[in-house]
Amino acid sequence: MHDLVIRQATVVDGTGGAPAVGDVAVDGERVTVVGEVDGRGRRELDGDGLLLAPGWVDIHTHYDGQATWDPEMTPSSWHGVTTVVMGNCGVGFAPVRPGAESFLIELMEGVEDIPGTALAEGIDWRWESFAQYLDALAATPRVLDVAAQVPHAAVRAYVMGDRAHDEASADDIAAMASLTEAALAAGAAGFTTSRTILHRSRHGLVPGTSAPPEELLAIGDAIGRAGHGVFEMVSDQAGTPTEQAWVVELAGRTGGNVTYALAQVGPDPTAYRTALAEAAACRRAGVGIVPQVSSRPTGMLFGLRSSLHPFITHPTFRELAGRPAPATPAGGPSLGALVARLGDPQVRARLLAEEPATANRVALTLMSRWDRIFRLGDPPDYEPSPDTSVAAVAARQGRRPEEVALDWLLERQGEALLFAPLASYVDGDHEAIREMLCHPSTVVGLSDGGAHCGLICDASMPTYLLTHWVRDRDRGQRLPLELAVHLQTARTAGVYGFHDRGVIAPGKRADLNLIDLDSLRLHAPEMVFDLPAGGRRLVQRVDGYRATVVAGQVTFEDGQPTGARPGRLVRSGPSGRPTG
Repeated sequence: MHDLVIRQATVVDGTGGAPAVGDVAVDGERVTVVGEVDGRGRRELDGDGLLLAPGWVDIHTHYDGQATWDPEMTPSSWHGVTTVVMGNCGVGFAPVRPGAESFLIELMEGVEDIPGTALAEGIDWRWESFAQYLDALAATPRVLDVAAQVPHAAVRAYVMGDRAHDEASADDIAAMASLTEAALAAGAAGFTTSRTILHRSRHGLVPGTSAPPEELLAIGDAIGRAGHGVFEMVSDQAGTPTEQAWVVELAGRTGGNVTYALAQVGPDPTAYRTALAEAAACRRAGVGIVPQVSSRPTGMLFGLRSSLHPFITHPTFRELAGRPAPATPAGGPSLGALVARLGDPQVRARLLAEEPATANRVALTLMSRWDRIFRLGDPPDYEPSPDTSVAAVAARQGRRPEEVALDWLLERQGEALLFAPLASYVDGDHEAIREMLCHPSTVVGLSDGGAHCGLICDASMPTYLLTHWVRDRDRGQRLPLELAVHLQTARTAGVYGFHDRGVIAPGKRADLNLIDLDSLRLHAPEMVFDLPAGGRRLVQRVDGYRATVVAGQVTFEDGQPTGARPGRLVRSGPSGRPTG
């Protein structure tokens, strides 16, 4: 008798092969039979009319703190994610010297918009070294698997202390390389760094932002000596000739993959094609350069309780919302009271007569790109037509854009959100994203699960690959079901050497999603206050996941947690096969 049998499901096995109706048997943590299962199961699930896919492997998240206190790892676990990789973008919480914890919290809060109060209350800091951090993660039961990467900023802070933002000496670099090698030996999945001016904290740019190639090549040598590990980075110059030479050398020295965030950008809207061509050339030469792309534009969500919206710096709004801290239950009036005040004609007129009270040019631009701000709606629309933007609607109605934006923010009793895509929406559609998703040298990522709590909510990207790209898209070509599944299972797992998962086949880990594709539906994101210390975060619910299975155990059924917590720490190693 098998432990679990799923019968007559449409099996999309993660390889990219065509779907096939059949049964799947599970014994212990592994799939044992795929096709026709004669024996019974202690537990049986009816898969008739349902899709059975491997569990999603999300390689770009920021659950580094949340993983130490939240066994359910929401919202990613709601969306069928069974493995997450965290520690991205060069920020994280290990290694850390005693007394320096607040610096790492401030970096994470500044870069990833995770409330510092929540991190300070939620993390118990049972570690100093990265190996000890991995042990702490391993000791925490949860619903899904986690893998952790070594963050450059934390390593710099550990080695250089107050000089973390300065140029590193040869001894500093050697010490950082040694720490990285030790972390990889303990099971770290890779090393990450940030090289973008967008990543800042109150201390300035993230440590390592301007690190010279020599420093990063030394880290690459450490990865090479360890025999495994991905090098992940986000960079303003990624894919350009400025960085391409040393990045190719870095990949050669590591012997593994270098992955970086790639998107279509306004100043050079076809540059991504050059990056794709270079990645393909590297791939043919046996060099692992893997552009990491998203399944929808990374989009800011402007709401009355968000970290940013068009009126957040206006004096009248600040007064009404009780700035600072407008988004916490104790930091201002209730949402209903705020909506009522903003609906007062005199208050509205005063607000609309004001200008943003900030000298931050980036914020000013983002808040007023009226041709790139849209209603999100419910169900949410992440591929809106340009003629539905604030600017277009205002022009048709003969009104100011500010008036339209304010009206939209007040919809749904003030719960409405405006969608402001940051990149990969230059042409007002998803065609550039489709081109990147379909390229054989890319990997899908950038969901940022666990991060950007007050402004972005993209942890639902795995679900979006099915709802939008496979089923609903009407402004361009859709993706084949088998490709959409492959992109976030075998493809993502393979980049990190997680060869025990991502495919439904005998001997593979029994991480599975049983999905009602016809009923799969994303809800509009909502702001909740359930982080430690009452911290806020945007979350997005979903209907249609009938069951999620991790290591052979059903962890979610019809969207509800079962109480099973079979998730473990994924420790990477030179063998290329993760261990617990």
